[in-house]
Amino acid sequence: MPFIPHTDRDREEMFREIGVSSLQELLSVIPEELRLKRGMGLEGPLSELEAAGLLGSIAGMSKGTDELVCFVGGGIYDHYVPSVVRHITGRSEFYTAYTPYQAEVSQGTLQTIFEYQSLICRLTGMDVSNASMYDGGSALAEACLMAYGVGKREGRIVFSQGIHPHHREVLRTYHRGLSPDMIELPLSGGITDPDRLAEALGDKGAVVLLQSPNFLGYIEDIAAIAEAAHRIGARLVVSVNPISLGILKPPGAFDADVVVGEGQPLGNGLSFGGPTFGFFAAKEEFVRRMPGRLIGEAVDLEGKRGFVMTLQTREQHIRREKATSNICTNEALNALAATVYLSWLGERGIREVANLCAQKAHYAQEMICGLNGFELFHQAPFFNEFAVRTPIPATEIVARLEGKGILPGLDLGRFDYGLDHVLLTAVTEKRTRSEIDSLAETLAGCAV
Repeated sequence: MPFIPHTDRDREEMFREIGVSSLQELLSVIPEELRLKRGMGLEGPLSELEAAGLLGSIAGMSKGTDELVCFVGGGIYDHYVPSVVRHITGRSEFYTAYTPYQAEVSQGTLQTIFEYQSLICRLTGMDVSNASMYDGGSALAEACLMAYGVGKREGRIVFSQGIHPHHREVLRTYHRGLSPDMIELPLSGGITDPDRLAEALGDKGAVVLLQSPNFLGYIEDIAAIAEAAHRIGARLVVSVNPISLGILKPPGAFDADVVVGEGQPLGNGLSFGGPTFGFFAAKEEFVRRMPGRLIGEAVDLEGKRGFVMTLQTREQHIRREKATSNICTNEALNALAATVYLSWLGERGIREVANLCAQKAHYAQEMICGLNGFELFHQAPFFNEFAVRTPIPATEIVARLEGKGILPGLDLGRFDYGLDHVLLTAVTEKRTRSEIDSLAETLAGCAV
């Protein structure tokens, strides 16, 4: 669509219709301190050729993982995306299709969602999956909302400090005004202590939220947490890294009630942090309370297999008082990428990717912790991400190594843990031994 600027006459007519005299009056609701008082600093008019050259030079100022070796994680990971994923998701019938509101004419899209749901159930060990969520944070918050709503009583929502800090903020925003009793449980030795959880729950616990591997990379004792939660009738929501389920027992094996997570590692690129998708799976007893939509398999009058939109809990589609969520759609294209990725790798492939991540991460940890001034933050088991204490502030290490073409990890001082001298490093199957050795060699220059 071309950009057609408004003329002075156009603006005057709009202002008159709205009932204001100027653009400044229209924007008067914006606080004065937030308004830009200076010019935009834009250059004069440019030709198409000149504009393309300027934008190209600006874009060239950024460096991505093609130029930098990436050990950054914290929820978004630099995994290899097979070319088959891009080829299939780039097909016009998928890439340009809108969400299937008229489900009966969207059989191809519905089938891909059905296959996606089946794969997520198999991966997480759960009974049912929805068509996907917007991201890992909204999936966690919606899971808590559902788990709280299906409980037999009101009570406390207890969530681990090991949950991604951003997801905890989404959780607080979602539940503002819902539960007067939300408790953040501090970590003990890098993981959630089941005894401290039981104490926090008391006899009023309604929902427990856990992430494993947690934000610091450590693997939580889901079995013990589940036992503590279910002992008093609380629901357990577990957020997971889907790649870790290639070698770790799925939460469904520990009787989790809901399993969610950030789906980006499954065939989705980094994309500056989004868009990605969130996955959401639960026990069958919760199927009618799940947010979003669920696609099912059916047979038509001629006995032919088909797919239908079986459930949707949005208030547009059912009576408002029965609506459980206002999530309107799903990240179908990103979920399709995950479907292609999981189908292409298969059970053996996802296990191999997970094994490579774990083995390379442990090799990297040994190399780094062998350096003077570096040590493992906690001794708890980890998957592909680990935290190390650093001899100088982690923010300085990140700045130094970035200049040498290496992104060494996340400075945990950026988050609410209060850890200025701790670096969170992630290793995926893409990282080579020589890259890991180069990371350790460069970090040695930061030792004291």
